[in-house]
Amino acid sequence: MINKVGQIMLYVNNQDETLKFWTEKVGFTVVSEEDNGQMRWIEIAPTKEAETSIILHNKELIAKMQPELNLNTPSLMFYSENLDKLYKDFTDKNITVGELVNMPFGRVFNFADNEENYFAVMEKK
Repeated sequence: MINKVGQIMLYVNNQDETLKFWTEKVGFTVVSEEDNGQMRWIEIAPTKEAETSIILHNKELIAKMQPELNLNTPSLMFYSENLDKLYKDFTDKNITVGELVNMPFGRVFNFADNEENYFAVMEKK
């Protein structure tokens, strides 16, 4: 029986640039990094203790290894306890952000990474 989400695979064109985006701009930390000579994967998360992490995979390599996979960006929703501060921080770091929107379940805004993949952040009511 599944009881939690462990890792989310994010297939990217440039692992180094995407790693810089998530660590230097968003503030994530590197949990682990592996390179066996054929494949490199980088595990990142908001903190080393986070229950769910993101694995940055080389999109081109994965496409060659498993052409049947859907390599599109998953629609991820992050949570924040201080949305206004995060919104300002992202704006100050020149991250592309959408408008703050009030939804029935809380306030939300979208942001784009270095490869123009869009994600959302929500402050729950």
